[in-house]
Amino acid sequence: MLAEEARRLSWRRPRRTRRTRSRSRGTSGTAWAWRIVKESQQQHGLRHGDFQRYRGYCSRRLRRLRKTLNFKMGNRHKFTGKKVTEELLSDNRYLLLILMDAERAWSYAMQLKQEANTEPRKRFHLLSRLRKAVKHAEELERLCESNRVDAKTKLEAQAYTAYLTGMLRFEHQEWKAAMEAFNKCKTIYEKLASAFTDEQATLYNQRVEEISPNIRYCAYNIGDQSAISELMQMRLRSGGTEGLVAEKLEALITQTRAKQAATMSEVEWRGRTVPVKIDKVRIFLLGLADTEAAIAQAEEEETKERLFESLLSECRDALQAVREELKPDQKQRDHSLEVDSGKVSNIQYLHSYLTYIKLSTAIKRNESMAKALQKALLQQQQPEEDGKRTPRPQDLIRLYDIILQNLAELPQLPGLEEDKSFLKEIGIKTLVYKAYRCFFIAQSYVLVKKWSEALVLYDRVLKYASEVQAQAGTYKNNLKELPDVQELITQVNAEKYSLQAAAILDADDSHETESPSQVRDGKPLSERFETFCLDPTLVSKQASLVHFPPNFQPIPCKPLFFDLALNHVTLPPLEDKVEQKTKSGLTGYIKGIFGFRS
Repeated sequence: MLAEEARRLSWRRPRRTRRTRSRSRGTSGTAWAWRIVKESQQQHGLRHGDFQRYRGYCSRRLRRLRKTLNFKMGNRHKFTGKKVTEELLSDNRYLLLILMDAERAWSYAMQLKQEANTEPRKRFHLLSRLRKAVKHAEELERLCESNRVDAKTKLEAQAYTAYLTGMLRFEHQEWKAAMEAFNKCKTIYEKLASAFTDEQATLYNQRVEEISPNIRYCAYNIGDQSAISELMQMRLRSGGTEGLVAEKLEALITQTRAKQAATMSEVEWRGRTVPVKIDKVRIFLLGLADTEAAIAQAEEEETKERLFESLLSECRDALQAVREELKPDQKQRDHSLEVDSGKVSNIQYLHSYLTYIKLSTAIKRNESMAKALQKALLQQQQPEEDGKRTPRPQDLIRLYDIILQNLAELPQLPGLEEDKSFLKEIGIKTLVYKAYRCFFIAQSYVLVKKWSEALVLYDRVLKYASEVQAQAGTYKNNLKELPDVQELITQVNAEKYSLQAAAILDADDSHETESPSQVRDGKPLSERFETFCLDPTLVSKQASLVHFPPNFQPIPCKPLFFDLALNHVTLPPLEDKVEQKTKSGLTGYIKGIFGFRS
């Protein structure tokens, strides 16, 4: 037993020595802080804002590090505190211990920040965990002042400490101290980004972009009124709000618009002025122009989509506020026409205006998606790769169907039934989108080689386009945002020529395939052995080899025999050969019992 144990230990000892050497690296020349933090956050929950999952990861990693380094805080019965000293910095994992402590405290604070929206008492615990994170970061910065740590790691530790300090001051609403800490952090990361490779600089620049909204928000609270416009532009460019300043920025923007809304009392639409008394509607109408400008300036499709969704959500909230105002006045809602003027009421007209904004925004969003799909169709030259679904004309047909449905709802809005100019504009827009819808239906027929159907649809496109050009004389200024019909006409004419050529080539191919040697007469193979014929079905699963089931054929039946001579035969008597029956009675019965029967 002792020999076996010695042999087992002798085999394990070199492997433990190699592992210790591979991990016991010197700290000098090692820059790791922000890269390790970023990778850990992205891989363990923060990609989706799950701070609880990231906190669990930090706890597990701390446990593994302490076990590997044999740096345990006592045992399960008694706690014995240990501190990392400069003498232990020959292994950089001791610095990683302190970093994970700070990250665990920070992630717990961010988790509590999410929960504090419904439970305000958790804010006190949040501040406590942030102070703990700052304490660990300051200890990390103090240890990095050692000569064993390189200059880059020292700068990263200083920036990390400044960031956590700024977050703590931000939560305490100490705007000046928070702004100084964030500026220090931003300056360090900008210097690091300019001194290293592009890959590392990308990480540092991302950190700078995350910090910038916090700095501008602190500047606004200190007294810089120009910061609010920059914050709003940052919010619109990103399509939403993220990070530490998210909720505060939303509240600030709402507060600023509310102040401006106090001076807004009416709105004019299609020659009619309507008073606006609902604060939520005022705030929405004030932010409408800014959001539309941001959509026009956005370059990426994802950003446009987020902005459109945000605008539609705000519009739905404003419409709900107007509906609540309409509910108490049941009579006015049922009889929307006023007796004196013959027009709908102001609140009903305001509801029509907001509905028009919602439907128009939905049309613009679908049109933007349609343009992106058209670009993808034009650039699509290679087949599908990696199982990714490529765009098809059918996708565009669905979008234009939705646009036409939205346009059909516009003439039904109360207060616009007698507006002939408005109805004329909607009619022209409907013709334009019908033309594009017909065009992409024709494209889908071309893909399946239905040439005649596609040609008819192309002619219908030209008909719609000519009607638009004939009717859009006096409405060109109001129809500038519509797709260009002349470009569609040029494209359709080119498609018609290529369609006719493809149809002719396809007809020639079909004639070639129907040569006499290839024409089938419907006979199975068993009946045409003497005739050569190309039959592609012979190699398929439905090959015609014989008739099955076979047809019925006449065959001779089995003969029937009739015995006619038997009726004329006289048979001999057989009475003498038949045994006579004996008389039976009581005597015979008794004899039978006793065995005397002969």
